[in-house]
Amino acid sequence: MKAAREDEYLEFVAARAKALYRSAYALAAGDAHLAEDLVQETLSRVYVHWHRVGAADSPAAYAQTVLFRTFVSLRRRRSTTERPTGYLPDGEAVGPDSALRVTLLDALAQLPPKDRAVLLLRYWEDRSIEETAEMLRLSSSAVRSQGTRALTRVRALLGDSLADLVPH
Repeated sequence: MKAAREDEYLEFVAARAKALYRSAYALAAGDAHLAEDLVQETLSRVYVHWHRVGAADSPAAYAQTVLFRTFVSLRRRRSTTERPTGYLPDGEAVGPDSALRVTLLDALAQLPPKDRAVLLLRYWEDRSIEETAEMLRLSSSAVRSQGTRALTRVRALLGDSLADLVPH
């Protein structure tokens, strides 16, 4: 029985790890190492409770909730105030939307963590207001107001540069 559950968990990880990483990368504002840490922490928490998670209606939604709560919790801790002093890019990004992606990630990085989480859940993950509120343990009105404020701030940060980046 235990081997079957572990096999189910491994199948789940194989199917969902990339999607979790994409969400974590956006939450971490492009910090690949933090994104990897978030995914690792999320998957370890899911593993510990797999007997319940695997039986749930949507293990993927459970894992996304754990990811976002882990991110918000991590940002609250004082020990996370360390920041690297230099940045060494791995190489130039390729693709037609790389400039747009970098610009958006830079704008998201300037938002407070909870605002970033609200925007990513609502617009990146396409979650409803109620789902976002439940995942972040906020009220629906808090999600709406934080989302509106965060979008306004992102638009102000992007200014007119967004029109230059979007392919026509």
